[in-house]
Amino acid sequence: MTEADCLTVDELKPARRALRIAVVTETYPPEVNGVALTIACFIRGLVARQHDVQLIRPRQKAGGNAEGDGGLSEVLMRGLPIPRYPDLRMGMPAKNALIRMWTRQRPDLVHIVTEGPLGWSALQAAKRLKLPVTSDFRTNFHAYSRHYGMGWLSKPIFLYLRKFHNRTDCTMVPTMAMKRELEAAGFQNVAVVARGVDTRRFDPAKRSEALRASWGAQPADRVALCVGRLAPEKNLSAIFAAFAAMRAADANIRLVLVGDGPAREDVARRCPAAYLAGMKTGEDLAAHYASADMFLFPSLTETYGNVTPEAMASGLPLVAYNYAAASQLIRHGENGMLASLDRSDEFTRHALWLATHPDAARAMGEAARRTACENDWDRIVGQLERVFETVLADQTGGRVRSGPLALAG
Repeated sequence: MTEADCLTVDELKPARRALRIAVVTETYPPEVNGVALTIACFIRGLVARQHDVQLIRPRQKAGGNAEGDGGLSEVLMRGLPIPRYPDLRMGMPAKNALIRMWTRQRPDLVHIVTEGPLGWSALQAAKRLKLPVTSDFRTNFHAYSRHYGMGWLSKPIFLYLRKFHNRTDCTMVPTMAMKRELEAAGFQNVAVVARGVDTRRFDPAKRSEALRASWGAQPADRVALCVGRLAPEKNLSAIFAAFAAMRAADANIRLVLVGDGPAREDVARRCPAAYLAGMKTGEDLAAHYASADMFLFPSLTETYGNVTPEAMASGLPLVAYNYAAASQLIRHGENGMLASLDRSDEFTRHALWLATHPDAARAMGEAARRTACENDWDRIVGQLERVFETVLADQTGGRVRSGPLALAG
C-alpha cells in the first residue's frame, strides 16, 4: 500500500465539524512500513473531510522540508536512525518545543501514532496543556524484542506501553481480538478502528504473465507470494517449511518474496529456490500481488498486517495464522485458510492443500476479493472521526470545539 493508494478527495463527504488535530508519528512516507502508509491514508482522509491536520514527525533525511497542502501542515523534528533499520528514524524528546507550539496554536486534540521519545514528549505536553489525547497501538514492540536476543526487555517494554496508553483518553486498535487482549492485560479505554484497502490499486486485473515469466513461472505453474519485511520477527521459517512441502508435491511451484530487511542474506541461504523480488511499491507492488496464485502470511507479531487485505483485494486466497487482520477478515475454507497460533504443521498443511487444489483456491480468491471490497477507506476514516468526536464530547461536556488549526512555522 502507498500513500496514493488510500482514497481521493472527491470520494468523501465533508465532516459535520472541522477539527484541529495534531498528529504525532515517528514514521511516515516515504518510509515503507504498515504504520507509515496507514497513517498517511488516515491523514489524507481527515483532510478530505475538511479537518485541519498538523503532522509532527522526525525529519527523515538531510535537506527534507516540511510540506503544507490545504488542511495539512507539517512540523519536522530532530531524529536518529533506528539500529538495524537505518532507513527508519526515531524522534528525539521535544516536550518543551511542543508545549510552546501548542500554547501559541492550540489544537482541539492530539493523536499519537507511535510510543517513542517523540510520542512520549507529545503525551507529556498534551497533559501539561490539558489537551484531549488519543493514541494508536500499532506495533508489538514487546514481542519483537524476543527475536533480537533481548527477550528480557519484553516485560518492561509492555509495562511502558500500558502506562503510555493508559494516560491517553482512548487507545485505538485494528481488531476486536486485540481489544480483548489489551483489556485483559490492563489497558483502558480501548476502541476498535479497522484498516482500509484500495481495491482499485490492488486488483486481480493487474496480473502480468510477463512478470510471472521473470520469476520462472509458466502459465500453468502455481506461485506462492509473501510480502513483508525480511526480519527475524516475521516467522519466515513457516514459509520455508510450507514451500518445501509444496515443492515435494509439485516441483514447478514457485515462491516469491517481496520485501527487504536484515534477514535477506539468511533467507537467501535457507531458501535458495525462492525468488527475492526486493522492495516494491505502487503499481509494481499491485502487479506482484495480482500475478501470484496464493498468499502465505506467517507472521505472529502483527497488530494488523496490511498485506492481508491487500492480498485479498488482489484476488489471492490466503494461508495465515488465526491472528490480527487474518482472524478478522478470513473465513476459513471460504476466502482463505487459518492455522491455529501454535500449529505450524497446520500452516504447512493448508498451504499444501491450496497449492494442490487450484480450482478451489481460485474460488477462495474470488471470495477474498469480495471481502476486501467491503473495507473501503471512506468508511474506515469515518470510524476514526467518530472516535475523535466522542473523546472531545467527553472532554467538553458534549460541546466539540471547532475552527482552523493555525499552521506551525
